[in-house]
Amino acid sequence: MPCVPVWGVAGRGRSSCIECELFSNTTCPPPGCGLSSVTASPSPPADPVRTLYVEHHSWLQTWLRGKLGNTFEAADIAHDTFVNVISSGMAARIEQPRPFLATVAKRLVIGHYRRRVLERAYLDALALLPEDLAPSPEERVIAIESLQAVDQVLDALAPKAREAFLLAHLEGLSYAAIAERLGVSMTSVKRYLMQAHRQCFLLALA
Repeated sequence: MPCVPVWGVAGRGRSSCIECELFSNTTCPPPGCGLSSVTASPSPPADPVRTLYVEHHSWLQTWLRGKLGNTFEAADIAHDTFVNVISSGMAARIEQPRPFLATVAKRLVIGHYRRRVLERAYLDALALLPEDLAPSPEERVIAIESLQAVDQVLDALAPKAREAFLLAHLEGLSYAAIAERLGVSMTSVKRYLMQAHRQCFLLALA
């Protein structure tokens, strides 16, 4: 039995039939249909980034809000989490999205709190300065941004290299004292500090 054409608005026929519409035949018409043959266009592949965002953004933001107790911070970190994932190019390869997103978000939360601690420590130190030595608001912003940048550099170092750098520059310890504190050789201390100084130098050039 021939297929019945599906008619559109104002009597304009479409090149498909009722059977093809109902059962999504890839080729219209089936055998016996009087309409001309039309091959249906395949659906475009799903965008993995869009799928990841649509299916998991609301969950991640709710999860972060429960952890942080702050809606605005949760929204910011959820946004930054997806920016990190998208920029890494890994969206299409994630097998377990929610555990993966939670791991990325936790790292961002740690960084968020560490920056807050740095800023608080800097502002507390400023409060001890005489008023005539206090930096301007613009200088404060620059100093805080610099501290955060150095913190990111140190975070990328191996734990012992980071600790060696802090012991040398914050506590003023000698190579020998650092080696004793870390339980390593002085040669290792020199190597750790060289790594840290190289990263700081690259930061200064950026």
